[in-house]
Amino acid sequence: MSKPLDYFPYNKNGQLTAEGIPLEKIADIVGTPAYVYSSDAFLSSLKSLQKGLAPLDHLICFAVKSNSNIAVLDLFAKAGAGMDLVSGGELYRAGYAGVPANRIVFSGVGKTPAEMRIALEFENEGIRSFNVESVAELEVLNAVALEAGRRAPVALRFNPDVDAKTHPYISTGLKKNKFGIQRKEVVEIIRNHKKYPGIAFRGISIHIGSQLLSLAPMKDAFTRLRSLVAELDTLLDEPLQWVDLGGGVGITYKNEKAPSIAQYCALIVKMFGPKSGLQNPLQIIIEPGRSLTGNAGVLLTEVLYRKPRKDKDFLVLDAAMNDLARPSLYGSYHEIVATTKKSGAKKKTDVVGPVCETGDCFAHDRALPVGLKQGDLVAILSAGAYGFTMSSNYNSRPRPPEVLVQGGKFRVIRERETYDNLIQGESL
Repeated sequence: MSKPLDYFPYNKNGQLTAEGIPLEKIADIVGTPAYVYSSDAFLSSLKSLQKGLAPLDHLICFAVKSNSNIAVLDLFAKAGAGMDLVSGGELYRAGYAGVPANRIVFSGVGKTPAEMRIALEFENEGIRSFNVESVAELEVLNAVALEAGRRAPVALRFNPDVDAKTHPYISTGLKKNKFGIQRKEVVEIIRNHKKYPGIAFRGISIHIGSQLLSLAPMKDAFTRLRSLVAELDTLLDEPLQWVDLGGGVGITYKNEKAPSIAQYCALIVKMFGPKSGLQNPLQIIIEPGRSLTGNAGVLLTEVLYRKPRKDKDFLVLDAAMNDLARPSLYGSYHEIVATTKKSGAKKKTDVVGPVCETGDCFAHDRALPVGLKQGDLVAILSAGAYGFTMSSNYNSRPRPPEVLVQGGKFRVIRERETYDNLIQGESL
């Protein structure tokens, strides 16, 4: 699994770079704060997944919620990926980026009838799968499909009650979580599948959480899934066609030792491949997000002020919690480095933003060079996933631009917002 600086190394002049381009050069053109992504980093992880799953019939559906810029979606789609969606807006983005309908799965606990109708008729043929999360949702989807004269392809989302050993906000596979359907409910639905003439039951999906640092919970969930599939096949007129295994493999933000993509794929091949002992072959769908994008992006930001104190200093940046919410929301760690290497003494430092909240803090008590001063640039690493997508206009701050580095060049793939953008749609 990639590390924070793998795709943003320092060059021989001590400058932080993206695919050979100094980040300070990008900042000179687009300003700060700004998100900067590496296309090589995006595609490297995808290619590793494709290689690891080559022995299986598989579909890799990128989790759009992790980074939804249409240029990023286009990049993945052209490399053969599908998309995992959780809203009608993400479906719209996928359509705009030209993602084929048969490579789209729609997850999420709160799909509306309007979203269902659009997805059923997306590109006229309809999307690949609705990952249904409750009996109530199934009943609504059945009615919407019948009204549209369609049969909705469905994978029931099974909650295997497995502890993913991750942050409680991103754990999704326990009974106490809002996600999925318990085993007894799944069996009951399939036993009475003819009650749903608008539904084509095609698969089972799971997703136990994000930022998993061990494959043990996945192996446990996969084992329970295999057992459930075998039981359901005895109740259906024809066997299930696929299992959606979700995503969740962690990345290295600091010094975590996440499973490698090769290890993750090897587990899937062992559990569901030709030698797995499964009676009926299944297509494998996975929904990676963070593992593709997390270490493929940085948030580039300028030091506005240094506030010296006896015990620790404060670095005030022009980026804030509205630009990158993860540290404030999850208490998450992001490495912070100078865009030009600094030598000399270090001091305990809090790295903060200008938003009027004490929680607007990217790092507490971080040992950073005393030489970092007003006007210097720093990069907040591992910001390619759940960075811009979770940004907001809190404190009426325009959101930053997004920049993609590709083929020795860089281009703005989302313009910096202006003050006019802030009041667009409002009226006196």
